Amino acid sequence: MLLGVLSDTHDHLDNIEKAVEFFNGKGVDLVVHAGDVVSPFALDPLKKLEAPWQGVFGNNEGEIPFLLEKAQGRIQPAPLELELEGHRVLVKHFHHYVEELAASGKYSLIIYGHTHRSRVEKVGSTWVLNPGETCGWLTGRATVALVEIPSFRIELIEL
Repeated sequence: MLLGVLSDTHDHLDNIEKAVEFFNGKGVDLVVHAGDVVSPFALDPLKKLEAPWQGVFGNNEGEIPFLLEKAQGRIQPAPLELELEGHRVLVKHFHHYVEELAASGKYSLIIYGHTHRSRVEKVGSTWVLNPGETCGWLTGRATVALVEIPSFRIELIEL
């Protein structure tokens, strides 16, 4: 299974569209958004995804009722727990408690956002991934990630 991961899109429509085009070109099976979509209109490019997507709210979401309506059940308050290829995956927005959750050994992969800094690291038996910011507003780097499951080959991609 090939998982596409993005976070902190912060209304940057051009970069969201680039991410969608990239994920479609790679033939991902699922896309996960780790929060901070921000405005409901920023969900529009995700309609072009050829794979399903799921996500969590970040701390900058506006118009949450409209985001919920527009996302049609694909976005929720964190955490989001997924079972993928027999592996437990946790998706959250904030970096708080990531180390403790990873050390618990309960998850094969923990995905988070918020810091706008990419991270790929194995903590005990758990892979920890922050895909960085898709918007590129803070770091000047617009990034997403690909995760192969069950091998957990993780690749950060600059858009």
